[in-house]
Amino acid sequence: MVALDGPSGTGKTTVARKLAARLSAGYLDTGAMYRAITVAVLRAGVDPADAAAVAELARGAELEIGTSPVRPHLLLGGRDVATDIRGADVTSAVSAVSSVPEVRELLVAEQRRIIEDVIATKGGIVVEGRDIGTVVTPDAPLKVYLTASASIRAARRNAQDSAAGRESTVDAALQSVERRDHLDSTRATSPLRAAEDAVPVDTSELKIDQVIIALSELANQRGLLTGCTAEVAQ
Repeated sequence: MVALDGPSGTGKTTVARKLAARLSAGYLDTGAMYRAITVAVLRAGVDPADAAAVAELARGAELEIGTSPVRPHLLLGGRDVATDIRGADVTSAVSAVSSVPEVRELLVAEQRRIIEDVIATKGGIVVEGRDIGTVVTPDAPLKVYLTASASIRAARRNAQDSAAGRESTVDAALQSVERRDHLDSTRATSPLRAAEDAVPVDTSELKIDQVIIALSELANQRGLLTGCTAEVAQ
């Protein structure tokens, strides 16, 4: 198993999916799960700051997330919300929702169940998030903490939003990135931080393929390339 943590805009999702495909492993985007609950909160007209109401809604949410790195899916109440979770309203509210202790307890338990099931069937999984190596699976054989400068991450987020047809500017993206960093790193429950034994990888000046090669080499060193033909020397 590979635990991949880091703040937004570091390339976690792209890296995690590509690495999982290279390792012939499963893939889990835990951040998408918190975003899906946030969608449910907003659709229900619940105040994201109302912890009790958010927790109650989360307990009744019907959430289904796929673990294929090639074709991941995300359903809420049986409906596809893969696009909805990337909206600006969700991005603004997800930190408040994900900071509710009951929400984290519910989703961490589900994440651990999914991880266990995928490892049993596929032999391995790459999991991305903000507390994977510190809370969800602190015994993961490989923990990686992706970083990048705030300006680089803002530029990437702006490009993603523009490509998806969402209104954005670099300045607005930078404010959003810095706000999310602060909220995630200062929350009382499972704050964003690198595990003590995590390998830091700064992606600021690296292309995605370079990051994948570096992580494949790390996975090879930990004996995690079973069934994989990763071209780690390229």
